[in-house]
Amino acid sequence: MPRGEEAVDEVQRARDVAEERKLVAAAVDGSSRAFEALYRRHSARTYALCLRMTGHAATAEDCTQDAFVQAWRHLPRFETRSSFGTWLHRIAVNAVLQQVRRRQESLGAADSVEREVAEVLEDRHAADPAQARDLEAAIASLPPGARHVLVLVGIYGHTHEEAADMLGIAVGTCKAQLHRARALLGARLDAGAGGAR
Repeated sequence: MPRGEEAVDEVQRARDVAEERKLVAAAVDGSSRAFEALYRRHSARTYALCLRMTGHAATAEDCTQDAFVQAWRHLPRFETRSSFGTWLHRIAVNAVLQQVRRRQESLGAADSVEREVAEVLEDRHAADPAQARDLEAAIASLPPGARHVLVLVGIYGHTHEEAADMLGIAVGTCKAQLHRARALLGARLDAGAGGAR
């Protein structure tokens, strides 16, 4: 990317951060409009996180709703040391884990996960949409612990420490789960590619 474009992107990011801080401050003061604006900014990404962690569209919708309800309730406690999006991700992860405990679900791939993932999470910039769907289906088929760590660390870029804290596991366990997830994912994608030949 040329340097001029990088500077423009950096200026835009700074404006976005400043605008989000204003929205958070207004929402803390009770503005439902400001919170609605925050919802519009973050709902799709939060839903995608929940869907990737659960593999179930209905459960992901419930978790997304729970996350925003909790965010609204606890917004006065939000500290601006992290971004609103990072704070919301932590709440969403907790909502997923609470939903699992409440329903005692097995978080495997649902029959409709390939279709749901293709519609909601497909990378519009991917050269091969079928490959993106295969990747998402493979992620959804991972065991819950491995999938959760892969989603948080490998996809959303959280550190092992952050992911371990969100999931209530040791950092070493987090690293081991990521290694396991990558190995399983590689094997599943290789098997899928071999079957297509």
